[in-house]
Amino acid sequence: MLARCIKDASCVVVRTGSDTFGAREHRAITLVLGLKLETYMNIKLQKLLPISAAAMLFASLATGAVADEVIKIGHVAPLTGGIAHLGKDNENGARLAVEEINAKGLTINGQKVTLQLDPQDDAADPRTATQVAQKLVDDKVVAVVGHLNSGTSIPASKIYSDAGIVQISPSATNPAYTQQGFKTTYRVVATDAQQGPALANYASKGLKVKSVAIVDDSTAYGQGLANEFEKTAKSLGMNVVSHDATNDKAVDFRAILTKIKGENPDAIMYGGMDATGGPFAKQAKQLGLRAKVLAGDGVCTDKLSDLAGDATDNIVCSEAGMALEKMAGGAAFQAKYQKRFGQPIQIYAPFTYDAVYIIVDAMKRANSTDPAKILAAMPSTDYKGVIGETTFDAKGDLKHGVISLYNYKAGKKTLLDVVEM
Repeated sequence: MLARCIKDASCVVVRTGSDTFGAREHRAITLVLGLKLETYMNIKLQKLLPISAAAMLFASLATGAVADEVIKIGHVAPLTGGIAHLGKDNENGARLAVEEINAKGLTINGQKVTLQLDPQDDAADPRTATQVAQKLVDDKVVAVVGHLNSGTSIPASKIYSDAGIVQISPSATNPAYTQQGFKTTYRVVATDAQQGPALANYASKGLKVKSVAIVDDSTAYGQGLANEFEKTAKSLGMNVVSHDATNDKAVDFRAILTKIKGENPDAIMYGGMDATGGPFAKQAKQLGLRAKVLAGDGVCTDKLSDLAGDATDNIVCSEAGMALEKMAGGAAFQAKYQKRFGQPIQIYAPFTYDAVYIIVDAMKRANSTDPAKILAAMPSTDYKGVIGETTFDAKGDLKHGVISLYNYKAGKKTLLDVVEM
């Protein structure tokens, strides 16, 4: 009867759950059982649902189809504003690592794990940095790669410490970041206590600089680097003719540069990022200053030639890590980064990439995705990645820091020297 009803175009067909009813079946149930169809189906479903659920569970266990555990790793950098290109570069490095790990497959304590990157924009602003840090804590991330700037990494670190979440900065160089007594703070770059002296030593011995003017952008990074440079410069007998401050949003440096022109130093050290360092060098050349411009890793980027124009070739700068071309895995990383994102590396993408792998290495050694157990595994890290071998001291700094020195030739960044600290 049911089959004939389904084939009969004049018959109304009702399908509910696993049963199919035509109008005649509907009437039969009503007459014989004294039940409405809806009541009958509710009784049937109540009996079937527990059986169906048990069957589904059995099937999933039999086939091993247990859902992967999704684990969030946070990443924070400026994705808007003048140094958004650096923030996106850092995020790309972390994203590439997450994609690779997921493609290979990750199992922790017998459970398949899928990583999910939770990217946040702190706009290089300390207040915003603390807000997004709290958001990541609320998002239940197990660790954080970031922040990019020292001025954002330092205030955010208190929030991660209170939550017991590992924070690995790929680029914050101010020594104060790891000197707060937190057990959660790590970095995979050298510090300004190493970078400032390396730059000053090269200026004195390599460039024969006898006098220098210093300008910083008043941030934790720019001011910190400038101060470290100044201490070493003075110890080497350099005459520091002046030390002026601007800010990280400045666009016009002509007043400071005009004053410096009158001081006639051999070099000008600028502590800041490329978004301001490029225009600073450009305006110095426009005003006729012949002094060499010295800068740290915030300026030492692939985009500098776009920002400084032909003044780029007058700049000597440092990076707080191994030069990409000297990294054992540098060429391979550069090729896959270019293929994935269609653009060159700015500076610290390899460091965010390794930071993600270091977190996963800690997960594997802890055999857990619990943030507390990941944190407990971090001090014994000994990871060999793109940037080299990473081991940490008691504060969370690298045991062996490296500084790379560059100049620019025809706008192209060119390695001068690598200094192991």
